[in-house]
Amino acid sequence: MRILLSNDDGYLAPGLAALYEALKPLGEVTVMAPEQNCSAASNSLTLWRPLSVLRSASTGFYYVNGTPTDSVHIALTGMLDHKPDLVVSGINNGQNMGEDTLYSGTVAAATEGIMFGVPAIAFSLVDKDWVHLDSAARVAADIVAHYLANPLPGSPLLNVNIPNLPYDELGEWRVTRLGKRHPSQPVIRQTNPRGEPIYWIGPSGSARDASEGTDFHAVSNGHVSITPLQLDLTHTQMLPATHDWVRQGGSAS
Repeated sequence: MRILLSNDDGYLAPGLAALYEALKPLGEVTVMAPEQNCSAASNSLTLWRPLSVLRSASTGFYYVNGTPTDSVHIALTGMLDHKPDLVVSGINNGQNMGEDTLYSGTVAAATEGIMFGVPAIAFSLVDKDWVHLDSAARVAADIVAHYLANPLPGSPLLNVNIPNLPYDELGEWRVTRLGKRHPSQPVIRQTNPRGEPIYWIGPSGSARDASEGTDFHAVSNGHVSITPLQLDLTHTQMLPATHDWVRQGGSAS
């Protein structure tokens, strides 16, 4: 099996190294990651300048001076001489649940695999600071091994969040839907040394829908959350109302 591994915390991140070691027994693993931390980069591609790909002398990891999406895009369209069986992203330093998935560079790296028809899994450790990273890497390897032995139909995109717990204390895997957050907290306004205003983006909002069945509910109860995602953003239930709205505007289309 051939696995392409990426992340959004950068090629030096502990989560990437731990996941690489955990996946090595499962197949041929190629690492292509951003040079620097690109958290919240979402699915951005770098189109305004050329990109450089380098290789770490100490780890053998490839890295690019761009985004997580750049990393996977370059690997799949110009660097690898084969199509991988799976794209894996992570382990992220912090959760990617609810609306986080829209901003997440970790999820974006996995999403780029789906764009090219390669199944993908994104892994995140719920709380920051890498506590129980070894357990999370072990869980990730379990999930990848299970997928390789029992593939899902099509090209699935799975978003996995792992609580910061010892391996033996983790609950069972739970299939979940995305929860919902309250709006983000306000920006923090400060002043730079020249007296000009600067702004820091505020923290994410707290969970608004953490009901049973959501990713928030699963991890808060010590379970590993596995959420299948899709690329189609069409609001299908809104189509009839939108057709009516367009006709009211005088258009027959």
